[in-house]
Amino acid sequence: MDERQFRNAMGNFATGITVVTTEFEKEIHGMTVNSFTSVSLDPKLVLVSIANTSKMLHYIRQSRAFSVSFLAADQQEISKQFAGQKKDGTPYEFGRFNSQPIIDNALANITCDLYKEYVVGDHTLFIGEVTDFRLNEGEPILYYQGKYRELNNERQ
Repeated sequence: MDERQFRNAMGNFATGITVVTTEFEKEIHGMTVNSFTSVSLDPKLVLVSIANTSKMLHYIRQSRAFSVSFLAADQQEISKQFAGQKKDGTPYEFGRFNSQPIIDNALANITCDLYKEYVVGDHTLFIGEVTDFRLNEGEPILYYQGKYRELNNERQ
């Protein structure tokens, strides 16, 4: 099976975009993640998938906590910054929620304690137990076929 073709096939699944953040030794770390899902309502659990080669893996393991911010349509530049696509050297000013670093004005912010982790292939699945969340108004930014997208209309 061709790896590039597989990546293209997976790109046909539209996803939202999140920034996962954590704090370790008084330093905040963040990365753009679109491999996110809810897992359970009771207890409230979510999952993020992080490449085993990512520095973020170490930071989450050490801090034992992370936050997930669902990006809004006007936050594409933030997504690019935490995906390493935009490197202008300007430090990001994180907000705080439930004493965790977050992206302000995101559609939602979720704070989690690390519940479990599973190494699966070339990624580690971090399951977080939700400690708090908040919601904001707005429209989501989406990722589809390797490009940023926005919702254009609603269908019922």
